[in-house]
Amino acid sequence: MIRDEDILTIDAPSLTAGERLFLPAILGGMKTTLRHMFALKQRRTVQYPEEKRKLRVENYRGVHRLNRDHDGRVACVACYMCSTACPAHCIHIEAGESPWPDREKYPVKFDIDELRCIYCGMCEEACPVDAIELTPDYSLVGRTRDEMILGKEELLAVFDATRQIKPRKDPHITGYPNSGRPEAGRVDAVLSGTAAEAQDHAARDGDTAAGGAAKAEHGGGPGGDGSA
Repeated sequence: MIRDEDILTIDAPSLTAGERLFLPAILGGMKTTLRHMFALKQRRTVQYPEEKRKLRVENYRGVHRLNRDHDGRVACVACYMCSTACPAHCIHIEAGESPWPDREKYPVKFDIDELRCIYCGMCEEACPVDAIELTPDYSLVGRTRDEMILGKEELLAVFDATRQIKPRKDPHITGYPNSGRPEAGRVDAVLSGTAAEAQDHAARDGDTAAGGAAKAEHGGGPGGDGSA
C-alpha cells in the first residue's frame, strides 16, 4: 500500500498571456526556419542523385556483402551465427559439406531479405570469420519483393564492387592459417569488380562443390580408393 508521504502532487505551471497564445513558440520556430533558409554556408541539403553526401565508410550500414577469402572462395563457413543473432530473422542459410579441406561446411544457399532487414549490424558482429559485412552502398532498388532478396551470388557481387572502397578487415582467426594476411595477387586477377565475373566465379565454386559431393557419395576422398 502506498503511504501518503510517498504521494507527490504536481500542479500545472501557470501560463502568461503570451504563452497562452503560443506567440513565443511560433516566433522561435520562425527564427529557426529563417536562419536555416539564409545560412548558405551551412546548407545541409544536397541535390541527389547528382550530388551525394560523403559517408563514413568504416561504419556506415548499407547493403550487405559476402566476403571472399584469399583464394577467391566464399569466406562463410555456414555456422549460422549471423542468422541466430539477427533480430529481424531475415537471413536464410542452407549448409553443405565443404569441398575444401580447411573447413567443414560452406553455404550452399545464403539469402538476405533486404526489405525485412533493420541494418543493425548484429550479423557482422556475430560472424566469427569476417564473412558478412555491411557496405556504404545504399542505392538498392527493386520492382518486386523477390528482387530485394539477395542470394549468395548477388552478395558476392557486392563484395567485388565494394572491395576497393571498403577492404575486408580479415583479422587473424584461430584455426585458419590463411587469415590475417594480405590478399593474394591472383585474387586480383580473378576479381575485377564486375557482377558477370562474380557470377562465373560462383558457378565454378558450385561445380567444385558438386564434384566434391559426388566423390564423397561414391566413397572417394583424400587418401581413398573410391571403393565401397
